[in-house]
This record gives sequence, C-alpha cells and structure tokens, in this order.
Amino acid sequence: MLDKELRQIWIRNAILFGIALIIKLLSLNSYWVEYYYSTNWYGRISHVLRIISSNIPFSIGDILYTWWVIWVLVICFDVIRALIRKTLTKRNFFLESSYNIKHLLRLYIIFNLFWGLNYDREGIAAQLQLAPGHYSTEELQSITQDLLHKANDARKKMGKNFQYPANKEMFEQAADAYDNVSSAYPFLNYRRPSVKRSLYSKLLTYMGYTGYYNPFTGEAQVNVIAPKFYLPFVTCHEIAHQVGYGDESEANFVGYLAASASTENSVQYSAYIDLFTYANGELFVRDSAAARVNYKSLDTLVRKDLQEAREFYRQYKNPVEPVIRFFYGAYLKANHQPHGIDTYDEVTGWLIAYKKKYGKI
Repeated sequence: MLDKELRQIWIRNAILFGIALIIKLLSLNSYWVEYYYSTNWYGRISHVLRIISSNIPFSIGDILYTWWVIWVLVICFDVIRALIRKTLTKRNFFLESSYNIKHLLRLYIIFNLFWGLNYDREGIAAQLQLAPGHYSTEELQSITQDLLHKANDARKKMGKNFQYPANKEMFEQAADAYDNVSSAYPFLNYRRPSVKRSLYSKLLTYMGYTGYYNPFTGEAQVNVIAPKFYLPFVTCHEIAHQVGYGDESEANFVGYLAASASTENSVQYSAYIDLFTYANGELFVRDSAAARVNYKSLDTLVRKDLQEAREFYRQYKNPVEPVIRFFYGAYLKANHQPHGIDTYDEVTGWLIAYKKKYGKI
C-alpha cells in the first residue's frame, strides 16, 4: 500500500493531469484558441514576458535550458549510481517517478499556457482569408522568378562592399519592420522587443539551427555566427513566433510580410533570398532545368553570398545533426505540422496564395 507521502504526490499529479487534459480538450477548438487564447491571453502574457526579459542583457532562456540539462543529467546519474549500489528500492523508484511526472505535467501546462496553444489556432489563413493549396509548376516558377528579381534588385542596392550592422542594430531593424507591416496588418503589432544573441550560437550551428523561440521567457534567440545575410530574416521569423505563430511555414510567411515591409535593403534581401532558396529548391524537383536557369540568373553578388554560406556550413557538418533534425521533425509532427522539418518549405504555398489574392508579393 502506498504511504501518505506517495498518496499526496499522486493526488497532486491527478489534479495536474486533469488540468493538462482540459487544456488538450480546449486545444481541439481552433476558434476558441484563436479568439480567446492567441489574440487575448497570449498577447498579454507574452508582452509581460518580453517586458521582463528585455531588461536583461543576456539570454535568460539559454541559462534556464542549461539548468534543465544539468537537472536531467543529475537525475540520470543518481539512478545509475543507485542501480550500481543496489540502493534503488521500490519505494524510492515510485517516489522519484512521481516527482518527475509532476515536473513534466507542470512543464506541459506552463508551455501551453505561455505559448504552445498557438499551434492550434486558426492563424494567418483566417486573418488574411488565404487558402494555400495545390499549385502548378507554372505558378511555382512564377513566384520563384518574383523572388529572384527582388533578391537581385535588393542586393544591387546594397552594393559590393556592404557591411551588415551590429547585432543590436539588426534586431532593431527587424522590430522596425514589424512596426511598418502592422500599419497594414494590425494583428502583427509587436511591442516591447526582446531579441537576444544565443549564448550557444556555435552549438546551434552544429545542430543546424539559426534561431529559436523560448516560450518560457518570451525571448527570440538568434544564432549570430550564421552567415550575416540570413540573420535579418531569421530574426523576423523568430519574432513571428513571439507574435504568436507556432506553425513554421506561417512564421516564415509572417516573417516575409514584415521583412518585405522594411525600409532596409538588407532586411528585404535576407527574406527574398531565403524564400527564393525554398521555392527554387522545390522547383528543382519538378523542373530541374528551369531551376538551374533561375540560379544562373542570380546576380553575381547573390551567388557569392550563397557560395560563402555553403562553405560556412560545410565546416559544421557532423553525424549528430541529422539525428537532431529527426527528433525536431517528430516534435513538429506532434504539433500539427505533418511534414515535420519540411514544414518550413511550405511558405511557398503561402506566397502563391497571397499573390493570387493581392496580385503581388
């Protein structure tokens, strides 16, 4: 029979499980999530989180994750030591398991209340009345050409010897881009920016990531050692998560809307060349000859940037990255993104749907 301490823990766990179950059931109603959570509750709590985190010059989210990793390692060490010493009793096993389940349930509840329910919202499709779906190779080629010309034009305006601004200024430029786009789309209003350089940029590069959003602190983290021309759009993408878009293709599309509204050629260029890469990559699968012609049509400076990026990432190739991408893909699939890591590429469908409705991108 369970003793009093274990009974109390399991009663608490049952209560936490009930709360988690209620959250899960509420998430099934995308209308409720959109209008009561994403545009109300989340907007308020994310603003508060950014007020707190923006006043701290370093990434508190990275420190929080470091603490969690240490905590997991300590637990594993204690279990292994107990097994070796044969001191792991049945009671201790149930007690530790109960505590860990309690922590996991709390983590699930906090994650969803602070951000996670945004995966279940109606999102940009409802806000802009867009319906991305199947598109022809001709439509794909057309949008790729649009991005090609915009990338070439923006890069030429930047000039051969363009120097990218310091990280802080670049983050401010991305926030300014959201100020610009919010005049047309008020739901993209972004108050009290909190964008930080990741303390683990080198590690992120080995893992294959250019940035991430920390839902527990409200910070957007950017891998600042990645090729500079990628960073403005990466920043706009992570801010899109802060604004409340969980789906990676939506975050790419929202980031594009913001970046293309920027007054800075470098911010626009970053979005155009990134999305050109997605679109032309998809076109290559359908019509490799057309995709090759598109690549050759890129301005010399653009091709130079892409070549430098390939050389940069070649240095960080490692056997662990595909494993990490696999697990991250599984995480995305568990959060209503069935194509996993390929969800990022689906931004092309959003662009085509947007062009159909508005006649331009």
